[in-house]
Amino acid sequence: MGKYLLKRILHSILSVIAVVALVMVLVYSLLNRDLLFKTDGTFVKTAKNQRIEYMYAKWEEYGYLDFVPYTDYLSSLLQSGEIDEETRAAAVAIGRTADKDPELVGEYVEKFTSYYQSQGYEIHRLDAITASKYGSKLAAGGEQKLFATKDIPLIQRLVKYFTGLIEIDNIHKATGDVGERGLTFTLHDPVYNGRFSPAIIGNGTYHKYLLYVDGKFPFIHQNMAILRMGTSYTVNNGVDVFDTMSRSQGAYVLSETTFPTSFVEQSADDLHSATYREGSRTSSPINEARFTDDYTNVVTVRSAPSKLGFSFIIGIIATILAYCIGVPMGVVMARRKDKLLDKIGTVYIIFIIAVPSLAYIFLFKAFGGKLGLPTLFDMESSSRLMYVLPIVSLALPSIAGTMKWLRRYMIDQMNSDYVKFARSGGLTENEIFTKHILKNAAIPIVHGIPGSIIFAMTGAIITERVYVVPGTGNLLTEAINKYDNGVIVGLTLFYAVLSVTSIILGDVLMAAVDPRISYTSKAR
Repeated sequence: MGKYLLKRILHSILSVIAVVALVMVLVYSLLNRDLLFKTDGTFVKTAKNQRIEYMYAKWEEYGYLDFVPYTDYLSSLLQSGEIDEETRAAAVAIGRTADKDPELVGEYVEKFTSYYQSQGYEIHRLDAITASKYGSKLAAGGEQKLFATKDIPLIQRLVKYFTGLIEIDNIHKATGDVGERGLTFTLHDPVYNGRFSPAIIGNGTYHKYLLYVDGKFPFIHQNMAILRMGTSYTVNNGVDVFDTMSRSQGAYVLSETTFPTSFVEQSADDLHSATYREGSRTSSPINEARFTDDYTNVVTVRSAPSKLGFSFIIGIIATILAYCIGVPMGVVMARRKDKLLDKIGTVYIIFIIAVPSLAYIFLFKAFGGKLGLPTLFDMESSSRLMYVLPIVSLALPSIAGTMKWLRRYMIDQMNSDYVKFARSGGLTENEIFTKHILKNAAIPIVHGIPGSIIFAMTGAIITERVYVVPGTGNLLTEAINKYDNGVIVGLTLFYAVLSVTSIILGDVLMAAVDPRISYTSKAR
């Protein structure tokens, strides 16, 4: 079993990498990158050379390429000590055209061109554009530009993504003068006014609290190893995909908060989430009144669950409902084959299979609306009725699938030789069904249980979109509509990991339920 699991895990890792690589090819190579600016308000306000430079800068931000302005090149020379500030200031002013470059500027432009061309970059020199043919006044956005670009190869992008997937915090993460760097273990967390609550507090780390205990599940929390699934650029600008999925949503939850300076106020700030931002304390009077150091960047506490939370709540209830209804119905249909209940169940199964999911979701949405049920999700509402239609819509296909396969497996078992021997041995039909037929027919159904539970976290893309559920399924469609490549790749990784995990757990559960199944190879 151990060798089998190790082999499956290795194959699963390769499968996940292949899936992410494929999505990266689709996103970064085959899709028109100009579509990124379809809803970009800043892009519309720019023109001519400024617009071209802005496009390349945004393409770098979205991970398409490496973008190096000529001014950044001179700044790097200044930082390395190759030139002084006076030389940099003189060399930065390129001419309107290449032939109008001053001698010093021409020298450094040539160095810039030679260096980056040798590195495989493409040099872009955009001559100045005047407002009129014979005038000297520059048109809006017509300033001369010089920069180098290079598309990022897929292998490099893939390696960078997976090597940066897990970030380990340490005492050298924070920049600037933070005083004595180190870790402090305390049994009395300052956030709880010195009450007993173990915590590890860092100085020089990115997160102030590396480990802490509170009254919220899973009770022990850590910030030492952080999952970095990619940065969102449009859906949740500048926030990591995992944080976008896992952070609470909705209205602020205010509580009496005592800040490190002993300043007390009603606030939604979660002090356990404090991260370092150099110079942030002195840059704001509010921060000076609250904090004693530059660990001022905090996440707020909100009233509603996270996107993962909403998807899991709806998904797990729908899964339980599917098995609670689908399994008994499948058994009844098998035991009463070709009877009225079997025919009714068959009609339902055919309906679910034949009708597109989008059609029956809208059908049940309209029907539920007529009954007075909420048809759109509202995070601020305290009514639990808004969960009904998404759960029902999500459970319907699962119920049909469970009914169909359990009925089929049971009917196959009913025609087996061991059933005939059991009848000849004097066992009743109820004993045959419960002790033999149902037990054997349920084995393939058991294989899908871990997958059903795990995929409850992923949400249902169509269902969440129709009912405007703020879950992970809706997040994917929003990311696609807004061309947020970071979120698309991050969710692909998330879905791929859950997929291979569900398969492995399903195999393990089948082996646990049926002793005849063994994943160990025996010598012959």
